[in-house]
Amino acid sequence: MNKIDFAKLRDEMVDRHIAGRGVHSPLVLDAMRIVPREVFLPENLREFAYEDAPLPIAEGQTISQPYIVALMTDALALEGGERVLEIGTGSGYAAAVLSRIARDVYTVERIGQLAEKAAAALADLGYANVHVLHADGTRGWTDHAPYDAIVVAAGGPEVPESLKAQLKIGGRLVIPVGVDRRVQELVRVTRVSGTQYKREDIADVRFVPLVGEEGWAPEAGGSVSP
Repeated sequence: MNKIDFAKLRDEMVDRHIAGRGVHSPLVLDAMRIVPREVFLPENLREFAYEDAPLPIAEGQTISQPYIVALMTDALALEGGERVLEIGTGSGYAAAVLSRIARDVYTVERIGQLAEKAAAALADLGYANVHVLHADGTRGWTDHAPYDAIVVAAGGPEVPESLKAQLKIGGRLVIPVGVDRRVQELVRVTRVSGTQYKREDIADVRFVPLVGEEGWAPEAGGSVSP
């Protein structure tokens, strides 16, 4: 069997599905061209790494569609050197993309197995500026707040107040929000002042539910780990 040329597939994916669909930030495009998505997938799925689709990882979770990772990163309006909070580490892929732009990425995952695997994958790839915490992501990570930007890779019924409070003035929070556990609107919340926030709708999306104290309750039979 011929060896898969992942670098070539990665470039083609960025050209066709990311730049080709309107993401033009050089920082985002460069990060997407560099980070090896295949490394964050189970071995039996690596051949599909550069199809523009979400894929299963473990614990009923998914690695997000590359276009959505790029769209959400682009919506944060990063210029380089920021402190970013990610909620929902999952495989660690999106945190790796963020780490190519931000100074430090703090990422929170409620499922212990995923947090451990993601931390190991990120360390193996040398992403030393990504810090992983196993906890309830709806509460954020107060130790390193305030953040220049926050991105949430799961859909909540509303924007968690804890996350809004951890934004710097002028900071951006990108999160899927919806009354349905599986269908949301991707929104950007900008902190205008100590008490004021501006909200913008970006796109219709589908994410796994944001489970936690300020999100959805676990489904019957689901994991209740922090």
